[in-house]
Amino acid sequence: MTAPPAAQPTTTAPSFTRRFSSTPLGARLARRTALVQLKTWGIAYGSDVSERAAVVVAELAANAVTHGRVPGRDFELRLSLPTGSLRIEVTDTRGDGRPPGPGAVRAAGPLDESGRGMALVEALADRWEVRERTPPGKTVLVEIDVPGWLALMRRLAVARPPKRRS
Repeated sequence: MTAPPAAQPTTTAPSFTRRFSSTPLGARLARRTALVQLKTWGIAYGSDVSERAAVVVAELAANAVTHGRVPGRDFELRLSLPTGSLRIEVTDTRGDGRPPGPGAVRAAGPLDESGRGMALVEALADRWEVRERTPPGKTVLVEIDVPGWLALMRRLAVARPPKRRS
């Protein structure tokens, strides 16, 4: 008879999810909240990852408020640290008005008053996509590579040891 395997600590990618009102104030709060969460995880304010994430969250939140708003419904920001990257997801509740996907973003003209947000997202993201969701709505998912991700995860594990299964 063999002994059962020893309990292994489980680790999952840290994640953060919060809903914000579909207002300009909600969009600003989403950006600031994202930066605070990144700092909590050890991604320094002013670092390349933090700066890129701030612009991406600001643009996606502004789009959710401007183009994805359904009166009385919030938009959602989700941040996570899957292997090697920071994942940013912004979900709104409007089913129509899907933004162009990767490679399909057209450049805004020099006198256009809008149309630069998704071009910024495309320029700053290492990977991104637009996903439909059920019930109606859409999620824009962006990944930004995090140099030193493994060291970051080790520091987070020391700061917050994983729960052991019994």
